Amino acid sequence: MNYLFIHQNLPGQYRHLVRHLASQPGNQIYFITQPNENSMSGVRKITYAKDQRGPINCHAYAVELDRAIYTGATVADTCRGLRDQGFRPDLIIGHSGWGETLFVKDVFPDVPLLANFEFYYHAHGVDSDFDPEFVSIFNDPSRLRARNGINLLAFQSADWGHSATQWQRSLYPTELQSRITVLHEGVDTDLIRPNANASFTIPGSGRTFTRRDEVVTYVARNLEPYRGFHVFMRALPQLLRRRKRAHVVILGDDGVSYGAPPPPRSTFRKMMLQELGAKLDLKRVHFLGLMDYHAYLNLLQVSSVHVYLTYPFVLSWSFVEAMACGCLIVGSATPPVLEVLRDGVNGLTVDFFAHKQLANRIEAVLDQGSELEALRQAARASAVEQFDLNRLLLPRWIALFDDLISGRRPADAIQARPARGSSPRSASARVFRTS
Repeated sequence: MNYLFIHQNLPGQYRHLVRHLASQPGNQIYFITQPNENSMSGVRKITYAKDQRGPINCHAYAVELDRAIYTGATVADTCRGLRDQGFRPDLIIGHSGWGETLFVKDVFPDVPLLANFEFYYHAHGVDSDFDPEFVSIFNDPSRLRARNGINLLAFQSADWGHSATQWQRSLYPTELQSRITVLHEGVDTDLIRPNANASFTIPGSGRTFTRRDEVVTYVARNLEPYRGFHVFMRALPQLLRRRKRAHVVILGDDGVSYGAPPPPRSTFRKMMLQELGAKLDLKRVHFLGLMDYHAYLNLLQVSSVHVYLTYPFVLSWSFVEAMACGCLIVGSATPPVLEVLRDGVNGLTVDFFAHKQLANRIEAVLDQGSELEALRQAARASAVEQFDLNRLLLPRWIALFDDLISGRRPADAIQARPARGSSPRSASARVFRTS
């Protein structure tokens, strides 16, 4: 089979899928992406130029749409180049969010296109108005409505969609949900697993932690409000004052993945350190930036308490990986977390904004230690039962691919739980043959 993947940052959400398909004899894998240093064995990487234009002369509400159209047209030109070289994919898989999939069907009209529908924007009740302390750059309802134009155009241009979680799927209009399969990328639970003998050394210090130590962990791609960094930091003075043996290890960069940036020449880390000042014992707070993946897993394996906070937004991979490592997770009681984490069953939850409650729950976990081992085991079981890559999700991905290539309507979406108590409507934009 010939597969064409499209994502601006190879491999994006498709690492496991691409690796699996590339290992199968007879498959050809092409991947269209923006220039980057990433590569994968058995994959032909095709790059397209990133939009380098400066300010765009259009209405402010149309800027994201204009850039998406520019990106989509550039990707379509790249597809024409592949077509002219004689390449015809059996299936195209791509992320819809930046416009990359908008026009590929104009190049390959008879090839099924599966698009990732990751997030549908809402002016109220989701992320944009969640945290009054940090106003979203997209808090204008009209601008959000215009931004969803990319989602809607991409949906019209795709044969089928996928979303990683039920909650993400539920954000889309009801009439669209019936053509979106809920399918997470998956976690290799054979690799990502508990290890009672694990150890983790703070780089450059010689300080090594094991499961016998009190280690509070926090992980995010970037240390920013969307992932509750400010709330977590405000919990630390109380926690460190009461727990003299506790150390806090924080992984994450100082950039911005989501939301408004910090003031010029500052970072959210600097802002919180300035706010908390002498209240923090910085000898026991370790900011390690980004690090090697296996060292990151070792950190999760020695964690006494892992804190995961998020706005109502896309669930992080690190959350599922922490569950797979058997971490005892204290997570925010926000919809993406509550879809997986059940308080007192496979972890503990707190109000996102309640930093004192967060400190109390962390302290209670450190106090009880081995008495909460059942929560760790349940977290691991949840990861295996819901997110196992090789035994559960890869077969579902391959079944979805086979349905689309064969012209069948995917069965998973027909049986998927409807969002908000409504019944999914029948798809009308494409007609699939029944098996």
